[in-house]
Amino acid sequence: MSGFLPITANELKRLGWDCVDVIMVSGDAYVDHPSFGHAVIGRCMEAAGYRVAILPQPNWRDDLRDFRKLGKPRLFFGVTSGCMDSMVNHYTAARRRRSNDAYTPGGEAGFRPDYATYVYTKILKQLFPDTPVIIGGIEASMRRFSHYDYWADTLKPSILAETPADLLVYGMGEKIMVQIANVLNNGQTIEQLHTLPQTAYLCPTPPDDNRWDTIKLHSHETCLKDKFKQAQNFHNIELESNKTEAQRIVQPVGDKFVVVNPPDEPFSQSDIDHSFDLPYMRQPHPKYAKRGAIPAFEMIKFSVNIHRGCFGGCSFCTISAHQGKQVVSRSEESVLREVELLAQRPDFRGVITDLGGPSANMYRMHGRNRELCRKCSRYSCIHPSHCKNLCSDHSPLIELCRKASEVPGVKHLFIGSGIRYDLFTNENHGYKYWEKVVRHHVSGRLKVAPEHTSDRVLQCMRKPSFRLFGDIKRRFDDICRRNGLNHQLIPYFISSHPASTLRDMAELAVTMKGLGYRLEQIQDFTPTPMTLSTEMYYTGYNPATMERVFVARHPNEKQEQHRMFFWYKPENRKPIQQSLIKSHNGDLIKKLF
Repeated sequence: MSGFLPITANELKRLGWDCVDVIMVSGDAYVDHPSFGHAVIGRCMEAAGYRVAILPQPNWRDDLRDFRKLGKPRLFFGVTSGCMDSMVNHYTAARRRRSNDAYTPGGEAGFRPDYATYVYTKILKQLFPDTPVIIGGIEASMRRFSHYDYWADTLKPSILAETPADLLVYGMGEKIMVQIANVLNNGQTIEQLHTLPQTAYLCPTPPDDNRWDTIKLHSHETCLKDKFKQAQNFHNIELESNKTEAQRIVQPVGDKFVVVNPPDEPFSQSDIDHSFDLPYMRQPHPKYAKRGAIPAFEMIKFSVNIHRGCFGGCSFCTISAHQGKQVVSRSEESVLREVELLAQRPDFRGVITDLGGPSANMYRMHGRNRELCRKCSRYSCIHPSHCKNLCSDHSPLIELCRKASEVPGVKHLFIGSGIRYDLFTNENHGYKYWEKVVRHHVSGRLKVAPEHTSDRVLQCMRKPSFRLFGDIKRRFDDICRRNGLNHQLIPYFISSHPASTLRDMAELAVTMKGLGYRLEQIQDFTPTPMTLSTEMYYTGYNPATMERVFVARHPNEKQEQHRMFFWYKPENRKPIQQSLIKSHNGDLIKKLF
């Protein structure tokens, strides 16, 4: 089928379809692009021979006609909140409601509910009780076990215990979703899907088969009473999430059991090429033309994703938990085909805004001995030290940048993804890549993420020492000086992360003042489900060590830390001085002011 996947009854009629096999329900507007999950799943199932329709941002507040308009799918509904957890999409770190939504035409807020996956699933089961509902995407994936919910300020059970979903698919689900469709298409029951990897389900008894080794977590009710037990649970969850050959995990909740099967085999290069090479329109559906641009699409429409996964293991990030620790890279041919497609678009002005992914510079990096990787449970390949089995050669990426820059019609190729400068060594051509980026692939401002200046806090973040930022900045300044460039290196920081005290933030302000910075790329730590940092925030323990950790929880504490970023604003001078005196850190006042 050419063109967009259908989203209206009229489009189904024009196609001559009396019914569809699968309906994908999403909290995002429909953008037919490989960066939007509902489009990826839809295209993969279409390629497998299924009729797929998209139901984007259905109205949940009226008579529910949107949920009925495409009819009842022959096989199942697939439900996702969208590219983001709906609560992260809706609320700031201060729990204030956001006034816009980047995944909606015109950036308009209010087109998806809070806890969108929960709401959509309940409605679908109310309207179509006999039709299977499969939930997935970031919201379902990161809420598959007991998890702290920052917006409700409570430990919530698995999303499977609070929704009537029949099955949950976690992580990147293209292959598994096609397998699910195949099983149901062959007339088998939803229970027979319980043998598939990378799925989770709720059942009255724990599994008694020996398909996988199984570990049992503390029950949700136990964790409600004992935060130390919740921290222990998370340690085991993270340990299994980092493995290629993992165990099945079971958690009791009430009188039932959440069963999470191990992940599927990592994608191969041909798998990821297949996913990215499908016939996407690479545009929002024309239905939205009069409602305005979709900001999230505008940000990425001339960028190219070259890999999935991240072996960095940062405490506050969900990428490795969702996409996997193993980096899976597209072939050079697949990437260049996409660059050529972009260059042929009538609205292309010669600028590729990014050639990257979860990080800018992990392309084609992997373990030299893949069998060792299969048995590894390290949370990171580069922290606290570089794994000796890691091949971190930047040469393939340097060559890819060169070839993409030479595609006819491409005038400039910029790197917009975050660069992991802690990957650079003299042996792996990392500094050669850095020089090439600074000289040829920066539009004027290059962003990097040291995150903090305190090595103690950085250790909790699983980030490298701030000394590395000083080194890379000196190299950056030297390259600019030698080449007559007036570029800026923009650092990114987080306040109120577990372990960060007010003094740590004041010392950060003093350090950055000394380097001549007035910070702008900053954020206050927001706990999101299923990250190590969130578990530290909720439990007060570091699950990796089971040691106590300081946490700034009170809104006033968070505000005081965040204010340190803006020490240079006149209106902040007096409140900062008062905070430092009150906290017995008055010795820093003179250094700061």
